[in-house]
Amino acid sequence: MKRYRISVGALVAFTAKAGDLDRRFTPGPTAAEGIAGHQLIKQRRPANYETEIRLAGEHDVLALNGRADGFNPDTQTLEEIKTHRAGLSHLPANQRAVHWAQAKMYGSMLCKEREFTSLTIALVYLNILTGDETIEQETYVAEELASFFQQQCQIFLAWAQQETTHREARDAALMQLRFPYPQFRTGQRALAVNVFRAARDEQTLLAQATTGIGKTLATLYPQLRAMGECARDRVIFLTAKTPGRQLALEAMRSIHDANPALPLRVLEYVSREKACVYPDRACHGDSCPLAQGFYDRLPAAREDAATRRWLTHEEVKDIARRHSICPYYLAQEMARWSDVFVGDYNYYFDLSALMYAFTTQFEWQVTVLVDEAHNLIDRARAMYSSSLSSSALVAARAAGPARLRAGFDRAWEAWHKAFREQTDAYRLYETIPADLVKALQRLASQINDHLSEKPEGHDAAFLEFYFEVSAFLKLADVLGDHSIVDVEVHDPFDPETASTLSIRNILPAPFLEKRFQTAASTTLFSATLQPAHYFQDMLGLPANTGFVDVPSPFQAEQLQVLIDTRLSTRYADRGDSLERVVERIATQFSACPGNYMAFFSSYAYLQEVHTRFNARYPDIPTRVQSGGMGEQGREDFLAAFSDRSQQVGFCVLGGAFGEGVDLPGARLIGVFITTLGMPAISPVNEEIRRRMEQRFGKGFEYAYFIPGMQKVIQAAGRVIRTETDTGVVMLLDKRYTRLQARAMMPGWWRVNTETGST
Repeated sequence: MKRYRISVGALVAFTAKAGDLDRRFTPGPTAAEGIAGHQLIKQRRPANYETEIRLAGEHDVLALNGRADGFNPDTQTLEEIKTHRAGLSHLPANQRAVHWAQAKMYGSMLCKEREFTSLTIALVYLNILTGDETIEQETYVAEELASFFQQQCQIFLAWAQQETTHREARDAALMQLRFPYPQFRTGQRALAVNVFRAARDEQTLLAQATTGIGKTLATLYPQLRAMGECARDRVIFLTAKTPGRQLALEAMRSIHDANPALPLRVLEYVSREKACVYPDRACHGDSCPLAQGFYDRLPAAREDAATRRWLTHEEVKDIARRHSICPYYLAQEMARWSDVFVGDYNYYFDLSALMYAFTTQFEWQVTVLVDEAHNLIDRARAMYSSSLSSSALVAARAAGPARLRAGFDRAWEAWHKAFREQTDAYRLYETIPADLVKALQRLASQINDHLSEKPEGHDAAFLEFYFEVSAFLKLADVLGDHSIVDVEVHDPFDPETASTLSIRNILPAPFLEKRFQTAASTTLFSATLQPAHYFQDMLGLPANTGFVDVPSPFQAEQLQVLIDTRLSTRYADRGDSLERVVERIATQFSACPGNYMAFFSSYAYLQEVHTRFNARYPDIPTRVQSGGMGEQGREDFLAAFSDRSQQVGFCVLGGAFGEGVDLPGARLIGVFITTLGMPAISPVNEEIRRRMEQRFGKGFEYAYFIPGMQKVIQAAGRVIRTETDTGVVMLLDKRYTRLQARAMMPGWWRVNTETGST
């Protein structure tokens, strides 16, 4: 029979939480402050006071271990020490319940070990700001503690044995998993084989495969097979956008339909903003009815969710409604108990990533799938960047308590001194001035202490600044050549105007490499992952990362690719390009009416072409992507591209419609691309170019050319979605004839120029 080992702390965190969910922000002690607090208590106790008492206990097939903080033999009192910053009235009841449970478990183990018939148990709460102790204590007979011990163990053991049964059934079923269709599409099998081998051999894999072959299914299916055969704990499927999450769920649904007895728990994890039922309420029992008594009702909801298994956002909402608890925090609980997690990149790669934290805490063996992985570079850069504005500092000073104004003033003086001589709108700095960092650190510490004493009733501007400065200082502590420091002055003619100080990550590799090392295997897949060394360098992938370029199922005859060698869309030439771009689009539409998209480098260029196009060809229907287009607007835009419509959609390259859009057949028969997609020359991009040249010897390629061409290939990939589609891609710039550009184009393309085939 399987035996289980667990620490007392981990056990009671699962079994003993009770009462309300309470997510009110309360600053807690640092690890160093906690250690110092324990040492202070020891100094106050008699010389024979025992500390760090190792204890062990058993119940059935469950073995427990832990360390009790202190024991006073003079009073026969076992003490559990908890340090805190805020007043005890702000300590959530669910935490108090866990503290008491932990102390009583240790008490039972100590009674058995030393044959005590009774024991006094004390919770010692030490305020690290004042040094004051608050002691709550009770005296128990040994039988009471033993009964409590057995009860808590039984609760955990029942769940653990259920999970073991689930795991064994899951792995057995996965080893017999059937592919959901009679045969693989062309290219799918090759991709699936490579993904399985990487998972089996615990390697990282870059998998480039043409858009439209079913990459999502071809990566999920082999990972699930490997999960069963290689005893993996979780599959974590990460997406950049909502459509990718939906494709993953559709693939999992097809696998489930083909294997109806498969006992696999699949969780769709969405943001708190999308999951929240009462967005106008705070997350605690005094405000939100779904937070009230959350932990009392969680065990039944968790059991319900574990039984249902198929946990989409809507399904989780339904379970939460049935049990009257918060759906977001129910989903967070089920993220620990699900087999397949489907969510955004940030849940594994961010600084405070939920699934990465679980993976390290519980020592999981996970396989990670990164969908549309070419997006990870920019997304990761954003995760490890932070900004502070002087206007936010001023607003927080006005909104905060008077006692902190001196600290705000010192921070403002340091800020003003550091940047007062900047007369240009933008400037790069080698580092953050040390005096400013010290002033911000001191201010953040003062705010932290104030919030400890008075955690509620603060203005949003004050709290928001505190969170922003805390995040900024975390990145300032690890500042290196992977990031740049810059300041934007919003009105350089006014020295008192607002300015913004930023830490901009330009190389995510140092932050991400540990994430890839922690996973048993990671597969990153996309239609645009060349050159492989670019992704390996930028993301910090392991040295033995494999690369596979899956042969396309599409034929050259399906897609006409034309380069217009008489056009230049460089910024200096755009005025001269307008008429020819208009004529190119109109001529193609007249020759073969249907649905097209035209991609431009900016909204300004798009508007110029669209204005001329409408004036010249008012009978050709058009649709235009707007700068502030929301999710519903994007859905409406795409819905207009039907099998029967005929129109030209004017879009920005790299925007919402340049990738992740599936318009098969007559819904899209051609695209026009009027740019190489390269980022505009700017101080930031030039600094990226300089540093990429220093580190990798590929400054222009890494800063400009490769990111631009990836956007182009993604946009072109919207045309051919199935093996029966046909269409046209017009590359309206003579620079596409260069060998460097041609080398990045898909191998199955047959490219033509104005002067004939090449």
